[in-house]
Amino acid sequence: MKNWSNRLTGPSPESRCEAHGRWITRLALVVIAALVLSIIGFLLCRGSRLFLTGEGTLSAFLLGTNWDPGHQAFGAAPMIVTSLFVTLLAGLLALPLALAVALATTEILPRGAKRFLQPGIELLVGIPSVVYGLVGLTILVPLTRKLLGGTGFGLLTGAGVLFLMVMPTMTSMAIDALEAVPNQLRRASAGLGATRWQTIHRVVLPTARGGILTALIFGMARAFGEALAVQMVIGNAAVMPHGLGSSAATLTSVLTTGMGNTIMNTPENDALWSLALVLLLMSFLFNLATRLVSRKKG
Repeated sequence: MKNWSNRLTGPSPESRCEAHGRWITRLALVVIAALVLSIIGFLLCRGSRLFLTGEGTLSAFLLGTNWDPGHQAFGAAPMIVTSLFVTLLAGLLALPLALAVALATTEILPRGAKRFLQPGIELLVGIPSVVYGLVGLTILVPLTRKLLGGTGFGLLTGAGVLFLMVMPTMTSMAIDALEAVPNQLRRASAGLGATRWQTIHRVVLPTARGGILTALIFGMARAFGEALAVQMVIGNAAVMPHGLGSSAATLTSVLTTGMGNTIMNTPENDALWSLALVLLLMSFLFNLATRLVSRKKG
């Protein structure tokens, strides 16, 4: 009788499994939070060491145009400007094409066409960045050399590679944003006598504006943090760019080429960690912009 009473009044196997699941979830959250805070704290310590030891000043680092760590010159402005420029250019080039493909998939082409387009777009999203870099080397670099002269390595080629990389991601997110528009709005617009293009222009696009902006910011965030593909085609010259065809360097390209060639706790190494800290702060700004756009959309 006592065993039956315990079975009836005690916790069931399902409730025990649920309690265990809650503890495992909490433990996973604690571990993830600890890892994130550890990474941020480590980058803050290493990235600020250049300024705390007096090896450089924050103003000279952010505004200086001369990057020559071997001679104690730590001007990061060329890499910051180049990173922002190629990211913005790639995003502005990719958005119209991504939006056109998304509109064709959701609003114009037959519904069955999505079964063929969607897997292709997702396949492009998963292609490794080194493949895009090879495409840039074999196609974009010779094309830029013919158009602008010079070596073909430079800002335009780097922006072109980033355009190829972020366009599939932005297209996929734009498709999701357009599909989230309720069909009742489309029917109501058609019932009022609007054409398909009027419905797209005045109903669908304004309603999906928040999701489209999120796709743009997310694509630019991915472009800003890309290293290998850009490094292969941009020229890796840490100087202030003066044209679309001039060689330049981004934050990520300087980090990947220089980190393995420096010694820890030297000014050269501290300067690279400061670049990594700038890259982290810019990533936070992109994530904050995405949050703000999503909140406004909601």
